Amino acid sequence: MASTGVQSLDNLLGSDGYPDRSAILVVGAPGIGKEALGYWFIRSGLIQGDYCLYATHRPVSDVLRDMKGVGISTERVPEWIASSGSPTRLDLRDATSISVNIKQLVHQNKNRRVRVATDVLSPLLVLNPLEKMYSYWSQLLSDIKQQDAVVFALAEDGMNAPNVLTTMEQIFDGVIEMRLYEEGLSITPLFRVKKMLGLPPLHGYFRFSVSGTGMEIVPYVH
Repeated sequence: MASTGVQSLDNLLGSDGYPDRSAILVVGAPGIGKEALGYWFIRSGLIQGDYCLYATHRPVSDVLRDMKGVGISTERVPEWIASSGSPTRLDLRDATSISVNIKQLVHQNKNRRVRVATDVLSPLLVLNPLEKMYSYWSQLLSDIKQQDAVVFALAEDGMNAPNVLTTMEQIFDGVIEMRLYEEGLSITPLFRVKKMLGLPPLHGYFRFSVSGTGMEIVPYVH
């Protein structure tokens, strides 16, 4: 297992984290906290000595600023594939090079446990046909999971049509959903594990909060 980096989520999954050799998709609105979940996942790997790779369409400086905002020290950082600020540049117009670069770096570290986090799924779905991206991601995830690797991917809710994300969820081993539930003047952030490899269905929602000290997940009582 690969720790999520969030103790309450590890507890919720009833294990020590995400399953080995798996791909996890987190779906949520911009700013809801899914990026932070990816940061803690990477931070946990860095602490354990895993090879960690972060592939982002954003500049490295922006991601580091966000990491500091949720209380993560940037003394140790992952290897980057980014739009700027990294030796390997990420270009959303060239999906093939993104795949090649990720697989090459993972293969170069095949003797280590590997963690890959990426926020490029939704932008690539906007720029390319769904059929092409389904095949693209299926092959990319399959290749990476041949190593001792866990992949963590973010998807922006509302950026793609619902049927697009539903289709993409089929190729991931775990799917986590983060939503804002509005009732009158009250807004409640809710967390749901839609599926997870090796676990029975986890029915129901959980409340979550994100702060500069971490993330807390507790049962939601309506």
